[in-house]
Amino acid sequence: MDETLSEVSESSMNIGFIGLGVMGRPMAEHLIDAGHTLHLNRVKEASQHLVDKGGKAAASARTVAQASDIVILMLPDTPDVEAVLFGEDGVASGLSQGKLVIDMSSISPVATKTFAKRIEALGCDYLDAPVSGGEVGAKAASLTIMVGGKEQIFERARSLFEKMGKNITHVGGSGDGQTAKVANQIIVGLTIEAVAEALLFARKAGADPAKVRSALMGGFAASRILEVHGERMVKETFEPGFRIRLHRKDMTLAVDAARALDLSLPNTAATQQLMNAAIANGDGERDHSAIIRTLELLAGGPR
Repeated sequence: MDETLSEVSESSMNIGFIGLGVMGRPMAEHLIDAGHTLHLNRVKEASQHLVDKGGKAAASARTVAQASDIVILMLPDTPDVEAVLFGEDGVASGLSQGKLVIDMSSISPVATKTFAKRIEALGCDYLDAPVSGGEVGAKAASLTIMVGGKEQIFERARSLFEKMGKNITHVGGSGDGQTAKVANQIIVGLTIEAVAEALLFARKAGADPAKVRSALMGGFAASRILEVHGERMVKETFEPGFRIRLHRKDMTLAVDAARALDLSLPNTAATQQLMNAAIANGDGERDHSAIIRTLELLAGGPR
């Protein structure tokens, strides 16, 4: 590895962090705890504790970029990332030669490739590094991080990723991290839907879904989703770890990409439609395990 990159990766840095939501807040806090100076945009009451711990509030994304060696984004969707990067007083307007932008949001792989080229044209570097693991993983610094971009730039950022996650993989070139995240969300979405169908079937057939879930956890159907989300379905506790509205966004990315590739993903499309129905029925802000409520409506209404 280049000696300069190694030195940079191990030293305290000025880091910009934009996107202090449910996931972003604990991720930023881990970096502060590791001794880095964080420049924060959009500080609200829920993220004020980061300033109290030494983070520096900044008036704009441009100001964040000017003050930082590396700028990290953790935003809801593709248009949000584009606006923060390239809008008025955006990150791009505050960058200078050699700085690094890391987008840890979950957005379009196609748009990501375009964003990377625009940032690289400014003499800077770009990584897409979406995460999986939800709020629990963000708080525990155990996120799975899927990274796209140049390998030597990935190595430059590795020590930062290690403060936020455990399973860290350089997948390939720009956009490949986002492609991996879309694949992840397909598996998660379809598995949640399958668990919901199974538990709804058990209840409608007269069995205790809690005991069915317990039995299945000892067999080949066992999974982290059956364990965690299955329990939420049984207990009907749907406070969001990851909202249906946001997962629908990821499934839409998958469906749109499949159309562009002339690829049939029938179960992905069907699960996206169930999420559309869940949102239409007012469940968009509930945890994605609440998809079982939509299946209950299709079965004749909730009990």
